[in-house]
Amino acid sequence: MTGISLRRLGALLRKELIQMRRDRITFAMMLLVPLMQLVLFGYAINSDPKHLPAALVAPTQDRFSRAMVSALELTGYYDFTHVGISATEAEALITRGAVAFVVTLPSDFGRRVERGDAPQILIEADATDPSVASGAISTLGTVAAEALQRETGASPTQPPVGIVVHKRYNPEGITQYNIVPGLLGVVLQMILVMMTSMALTREIERGTMENLLALPATPVEIMLGKVMPYMGVGAVQVAVVLLAARLLFGVPFVGSFGVLAAGIFTFVLALVILGYLISTLARTQMQAMQLTFFFFLPSLMLSGFMFPFRGMPGWAQTLGEVFPLTHFLRLIRAVMLKGAGQPDIAQPMAALMVFVLVYGLLALARFRRTLD
Repeated sequence: MTGISLRRLGALLRKELIQMRRDRITFAMMLLVPLMQLVLFGYAINSDPKHLPAALVAPTQDRFSRAMVSALELTGYYDFTHVGISATEAEALITRGAVAFVVTLPSDFGRRVERGDAPQILIEADATDPSVASGAISTLGTVAAEALQRETGASPTQPPVGIVVHKRYNPEGITQYNIVPGLLGVVLQMILVMMTSMALTREIERGTMENLLALPATPVEIMLGKVMPYMGVGAVQVAVVLLAARLLFGVPFVGSFGVLAAGIFTFVLALVILGYLISTLARTQMQAMQLTFFFFLPSLMLSGFMFPFRGMPGWAQTLGEVFPLTHFLRLIRAVMLKGAGQPDIAQPMAALMVFVLVYGLLALARFRRTLD
């Protein structure tokens, strides 16, 4: 057994450093992934969201209702973005996720407070994500009572107002109702993007790319031929997850299956085209997997699956909007838990269609450059 030669070891180290420098994607991943995790966990993640949008249904705007609204906003949990609307308008807002709370005051709220009748205030909370509503609900009773006591200038023996909290869509706060529907999007994204991202790189590594290019087919036909088999795989995954959600976890299905199927189809189409786009950028299957992971990590953290979306700062929410998973989570939770119809999910559905169009155009452009 001979000893270690520093000269030979140095030559091997130089060889590996040169190889690492040539593989720019791997080198970038080594540097950017830890930095991205540090920034996201340090700045973007917040398990106690503040400034949640709320709507106020109050037939009369008196000094007592204004005092209570001001007190709730001072807690930092509520931002009343819709004031003086009807109950029908408030129902539409909470169904499509535009507000997290609806505060309803009786028409004779002010007179009953002055008489000391302790009127009841109805607080409807969107409890599809239990962690979002818990902190805001815990402050309701004390804040409302103190605000009205200051306004009346009296110290009654009983609370001047009664708080009735209605946790909509998930009154028991079951975590599985929020996690399992979102898990369908995570599973589809992880599997479909990764598998389709190797569609072209596999041809290059096996030496069959020239045979593919020699086929009498257009770039659109080649792309569809590559991605459509994986859409079938996605259909099987959807069936398995939805059946498990219902049979194992008892997740309710309130909405229309046709509406949900249209959303799932658009989401799956966006994912497989995104994977095909990644395959046109990568040169090897390893690079394709690395690019997929680089996309998957921020998408998982900024979409609202792991942490409340409204708890993130504004820049993180804006960044989260560029991921298809963010819009799909809003769509599937609205349909399954709230019974939302096509008009209620028009915004996330339109966003998914935009992703399909943009990814498709970019993938075709990249593949045409490969042909040239």
